[in-house]
Amino acid sequence: MPLRLAILSFWHVHARDYARQASAHPDTEITAVWDEDTARGRARAAELGARFHPDLGGLLARDDVDAVVVTCPTTAHREVITAAAAAGKHIFTEKVLAPTPAECADIVAAAKKSGVTVMLALPRLYEGYTTAIRQVLAGGALGRLTLVRVRLAHGGSVGEGWLPEHFYDPAATAGGALIDLGCHPMYLARLFLGRMPETVTASFGHVTQRAVEDNAVAVLRCVDGTLGVVEASFTAPASPFSIELHGTQASLVYGTPEPRLLLNTGGDWRELPLPAATGTPFDLFVRHVADGTRDEENLALGLDLTRLMAAATHSSREEGSRV
Repeated sequence: MPLRLAILSFWHVHARDYARQASAHPDTEITAVWDEDTARGRARAAELGARFHPDLGGLLARDDVDAVVVTCPTTAHREVITAAAAAGKHIFTEKVLAPTPAECADIVAAAKKSGVTVMLALPRLYEGYTTAIRQVLAGGALGRLTLVRVRLAHGGSVGEGWLPEHFYDPAATAGGALIDLGCHPMYLARLFLGRMPETVTASFGHVTQRAVEDNAVAVLRCVDGTLGVVEASFTAPASPFSIELHGTQASLVYGTPEPRLLLNTGGDWRELPLPAATGTPFDLFVRHVADGTRDEENLALGLDLTRLMAAATHSSREEGSRV
């Protein structure tokens, strides 16, 4: 029997992507849709040939829903995910898990009580370049790691401005470029650092004068002096996704701008092979549910991600020193 799914809201820009993945996957089918925006939900449900429920509780009471895809406003995650967990539904959710560590704790407790799987959409965790970088780090070629820098940007707030206006509503998003797009460089930086930093310092810019930031930098400082730099922007359409790792013996770079992984141990740059991606988060979620397993690293990084985002947001509200 296929895994029967419900889509919980089409608020997020990736909701339709997950709906397409679920519709195309041989082992899943979409049976129901709920959306806080009734008109939007009815329209998407009709496109999918699924039943629309204006009431979340009514949808979660259905016997033909095994799991849910949560793509509602970020600030509604705790309410929606804990309800789904209490109903015994497995959960695939957009990042972040929730805006605060306390909300994440409620979600984890609800999932543990019901014994359901929770998995976050952290796609770059499973890419070939991430696997290759982890192998280099494990081999010790860089020496002592001194700096990790990861940048991700797009032009969604400039030019044609394709990013939907509701992505600038702090009541729904809990933030802008960093908590949305910056999640990816943040969890990668945390992964490559190998530990949580001691402090987080962040600066947010409002290039387009929206209510949330559209340009952001966060600096993670570890107790031994190693630094992580996380950059995210909605205002740079040509900026490449890039990763830099520097150590006392070598440097490793990816995507500056070509998608190539290059290692320099003191001489010329040498290109390293990239293994295939281990799968999309959605594919892996379906597999975990079928096998009765969990991606413990995914959830652990998701919890650390919220801690880092909360610390960065707090730091950004402090006024910097004037020069």
